[in-house]
Amino acid sequence: MKIKLKIKRFNPEKDSKPWWGEYEVDVEPTDRVLDALHQVKWFQDGTFNLRRSCAHGVCGSDAVRINGQNKLACKVLMQDIVKKDGDTVTVEPILGLKVIKDLIVDMEPFFAHYRSVMPFFVNDEPAPADGRERLQSIVDRERYDQGTKCILCAACTTSCPSFWSNEEYVGPAAVVQAHRFIFDSRDRAAAERLEVLNQQMGVWRCRTAFNCTNACPREIPITQLIGEIKQTLATGEIK
Repeated sequence: MKIKLKIKRFNPEKDSKPWWGEYEVDVEPTDRVLDALHQVKWFQDGTFNLRRSCAHGVCGSDAVRINGQNKLACKVLMQDIVKKDGDTVTVEPILGLKVIKDLIVDMEPFFAHYRSVMPFFVNDEPAPADGRERLQSIVDRERYDQGTKCILCAACTTSCPSFWSNEEYVGPAAVVQAHRFIFDSRDRAAAERLEVLNQQMGVWRCRTAFNCTNACPREIPITQLIGEIKQTLATGEIK
């Protein structure tokens, strides 16, 4: 079937403002939005630019707004968004980050927030006597399992109204990364991470809109994890 792909374009080197490029593309119901974008890039307009890598929902590099919702272009099938020939599919860059060109945005502010929560394992205690790894129970491992699923696609953070209004807000993705280590029974830097999240631009700027949870391609219950961090800060107890 034939669809109209409406892509928000912008080249700061020559455009004074964004504009919409419209392209007719032949697609199969099982084609992904990424496949349609490739058709435009490879066969219709080589000046069009996008980010992508693995094309299988693992790298997170192709997060865009599809029909107004943050999605991974490689995970959205045409049959789920197109009903008939001639339907229009709109694709825009994710919001809240500076557009470098077309669908490519500057991810550095996002990763700066990510780095601010110390997204790595910290434990300066002596290694176990046998010299092997630090062990934990299955129950302890399950406590932070959801946070390990994050692929840093930024779909959650760039769907957040609090981030749209103030880019200094640490954002949902950074909170998820902090959660993953705060609740790891082997880690010893929970206090430092909680201090970061307890600042003005930390976790309290979350307004529980659930946009982040709805946008997550890995189905992480992000709003729940944010709530658990808030509870920990309020009670002073890590449970």
